[in-house]
Amino acid sequence: MSLADVVARLRARELSPREAVEGYLRRIDGARDLNAYITVRAEEALAEAEGEARPPLYGAPVAVKDLIGVAGTRMTAGSAILRDHVAQEDAAAVARLRAGGGIVLGTLNTHEFAFGALTTSPHFGPARNPWSRDRVCGGSSGGSGAAVAADLAAAALGTDTAGSVRIPAALCGVTGLRPSTGLVPTRGVFPVAWSFDTVGPLARSAADCALLLDVLAGTRTDLTPEPQPPKVGVLTALFERADPAVAAAAERALRDLGARLEPVDLPELADAGTIQQLVMLPEAADVHLRWLRTRLADYGPDVRARLLAGLLLPPTAYVTGLRLRRRFGEALRRAFERVDLLAAPAMPVVAPRIGEETVALHGEEVPYRLALIPFNSPWSLAGVPAASVPCGFVDGLPVGLGLAGRRYAEAAVLRAAHRLQQVTDWHERRPS
Repeated sequence: MSLADVVARLRARELSPREAVEGYLRRIDGARDLNAYITVRAEEALAEAEGEARPPLYGAPVAVKDLIGVAGTRMTAGSAILRDHVAQEDAAAVARLRAGGGIVLGTLNTHEFAFGALTTSPHFGPARNPWSRDRVCGGSSGGSGAAVAADLAAAALGTDTAGSVRIPAALCGVTGLRPSTGLVPTRGVFPVAWSFDTVGPLARSAADCALLLDVLAGTRTDLTPEPQPPKVGVLTALFERADPAVAAAAERALRDLGARLEPVDLPELADAGTIQQLVMLPEAADVHLRWLRTRLADYGPDVRARLLAGLLLPPTAYVTGLRLRRRFGEALRRAFERVDLLAAPAMPVVAPRIGEETVALHGEEVPYRLALIPFNSPWSLAGVPAASVPCGFVDGLPVGLGLAGRRYAEAAVLRAAHRLQQVTDWHERRPS
């Protein structure tokens, strides 16, 4: 069931919060091979289900990435360093979930310290893609993507610093939204890079994401279609860069959307990933400075290498990155003067196999992480809302359409996603 379906049944008292929690706990127990959860709050969730069913979620069972504090629950950030750490209070996002009637089932697997796009932690093991157990879920919110795809929670929260909500949403065939930077409070979330970090929903549909966003941000998202379909800028360079079959699925989705399409050439996109790295790597290294000095061996090799890279960048790199970030934001603002939204494949490829370091693109083997950066970093760099919306399958694996909007135009992004989901059923398909 979608989050909206669960809420409707709870509100109508066709289902009690305890029955809902028990049902999801049974599913979690039967899908432990996916390794989506790090900690399951079975007893606590059942106890909380006996309380008052408050709107708008009415006791709907949700789960959060193991980077987001849940009082009295282990918060590991997928790391050895925090393996036994227990959160002392709810993160602001969790407090708002609870105030809105949500029940937290547990915490979900993540790439170590949310600093990677695979969710193959050497400390807690890989989260597995429900569509094919030998494939990654993406990351860093991979457990969140897997849990929603396999119906192990009515919805989930992830975090997104450079694509960490949108990547697993695309690879797991669910809907994910990165809100504008600053819209949802990040207090109580272990930081990756403070000036980029966001908290966002992963769920079955745009309507589900809108419901969660309103709880998290205090917004009121209206999904009623506007009289005119949106004007969408098609980022041709990214379509050409993606796997042809993936690009074709995204192109079909834009036709299904019925939008007014306009090709957009944004040369600045080519540098967005590099600019973000100039700012993000030093910010991340600063977070970990004390442990880099005392516990370097406790990091996984990939995360350790990126943190050390941030430590070794010259101070001028950060200042240069901030200056270029502002310039990129201006270029994007000019693009949005011509169109309502920008569109591209959310990811250039389908989910690679666990352990694969490269992906095939146009006859070449490309490092997985470098392949995805151009499709995700531009929107993180500018701090604008961006979503991945299910739009088809390639070789039996999900594909996502990426939509980005002006800063704080979450409603426009979600309306377009909802419009697509009114005429397609990709978001309703689930792995067997």
